[in-house]
Amino acid sequence: MSEEPKDYKKGDLEDLPLSVKQMGMIINPPVFWISSILIVVFILLTLINVEAASKTFSAIKSWMSVYFGWFFIGAVDILLIYGIYLLFSKFSKIRIGGKDAKPEFTLWGWFSMLFSAGMGIGLLFWGVGEPMYHLGSPPMGIAAGSVEGAKMAMGVTFFHWGLHAWAIYAILGLALAFFAFNRGLPLTMRSVFYPVLGEKINGGIGHAIDILAVLATLFGLATSLGLGVKQINAGLTHVFGIPNTVTVQVCLIIVITGFATCSVVAGLDAGIKRLSQLNVVLGLGLMCFVFFAGPTLFLIESFIENIGIYIQKLIPLSFWTESYVADTWAGKATWQHWWTIFYWAWWIAWAPFVGMFIGRISKGRTIGEFMTGVLFVPCALTFLWLTVFGGSAIFVELAGNGGITAAVKKDVSTAIYVLLDNFPLSSVVSILTVIVVTTFFVTSSDSASLVIDIITAGGYTEPPTMQRVFWASTEGICAAVLLLGGGLGALQTGSIVTGLPFGIILILMLFSLKKGLDQEYNEHYS
Repeated sequence: MSEEPKDYKKGDLEDLPLSVKQMGMIINPPVFWISSILIVVFILLTLINVEAASKTFSAIKSWMSVYFGWFFIGAVDILLIYGIYLLFSKFSKIRIGGKDAKPEFTLWGWFSMLFSAGMGIGLLFWGVGEPMYHLGSPPMGIAAGSVEGAKMAMGVTFFHWGLHAWAIYAILGLALAFFAFNRGLPLTMRSVFYPVLGEKINGGIGHAIDILAVLATLFGLATSLGLGVKQINAGLTHVFGIPNTVTVQVCLIIVITGFATCSVVAGLDAGIKRLSQLNVVLGLGLMCFVFFAGPTLFLIESFIENIGIYIQKLIPLSFWTESYVADTWAGKATWQHWWTIFYWAWWIAWAPFVGMFIGRISKGRTIGEFMTGVLFVPCALTFLWLTVFGGSAIFVELAGNGGITAAVKKDVSTAIYVLLDNFPLSSVVSILTVIVVTTFFVTSSDSASLVIDIITAGGYTEPPTMQRVFWASTEGICAAVLLLGGGLGALQTGSIVTGLPFGIILILMLFSLKKGLDQEYNEHYS
């Protein structure tokens, strides 16, 4: 067992070993400057030759998906199994922050921030698009446009957005919260390795872990912001006829990043929490409209059946690698490489951001409460959302009234607006959808800015406003550059490239977390 950690006080600069005041900022210099330089180099190289960058992104994405897809599948399965183990283990009664800690936020506020940070933009983008894509091109040789294809479409979509995704967030979020609030370490990625590395976390290895976390967060978020702005542009085109171009999307990123900067300056309680709650209210309002204006009875019945399909397919899909497909043998990308592998890499790339964010807001919860809340509550709401939007689109399409599948194949960002054309007040509701996507964009950006600030500040939880503005702007710039450098494919490449090394970090982290929980349990709960 490593030596007892020092009693660092979160937010007290003099007690954080790596945080220094420099150029009006509070930073951990190696992490801040190396991360910044790497990001600037990436931006410049992409802008110097956009066409070459696009081809490079495409080649990297295919290569990593094909040759490391097995790792993503195995790693995410391990994280889910570990999360379920923690839920039912003796560790479930350990309280984050100590035996007497009290929750900072109400359950409503907590769940709102969990859901908004974890899934917001992605669900709006893919909630209609993914089920309809799978209906038109289902895996495993199922006939396109059939009832069986519809069932598979919902089952696979649930799989991609279900327990596996939230397990990644839950495990990392728990580790960050535990080592910060129970073991007195700075709220940063390196701290989760203290039981294994001891004070070495304050050296080069720790710097490398934090730099990787910054890059993963930035590119994972850039993917989501890019998807969000494509959908906003599609909505503006659909309703107002504004051109749907990369130029317009870059302009939208600039404007909305400005809003995100204002929110992150306002802080966690005044800005991010209130905006997260607004997101959930607007999102639920949109979902209720589609539910009652659409095929209500079908949605109620299919929600129950979809959960059954998900449970039935959970284990087979969890271990499916398409190893018996000829294209896999030939080293070519298959259906799974373009879908499941991308999703697992995307969730892993998002993990530092979402994990640190939910860890930061979860003090006072027991591990049992934490795992239940993070694994199942957002998951249930996600399934309901997918059923209402994806199920409505499938119902319309199977009835022969939609053309949604064709629209998805042409431009997936238009999917939700084509669905809304089948309901009354479609123009008004489409405008509401654009507003919802925008607020989710802002929430994701300002939440990630706060997280990157904390990492690059060595665990200092209240960095100066200038730093928050810098990182919020940098996130927007990266999203814009990726759109210029290849659109959706480039966005996906950013997630996969950063997701692979960070996935290795997450698996190694499990041993350190177990060691830390054993120590806590023996000291206070045995």
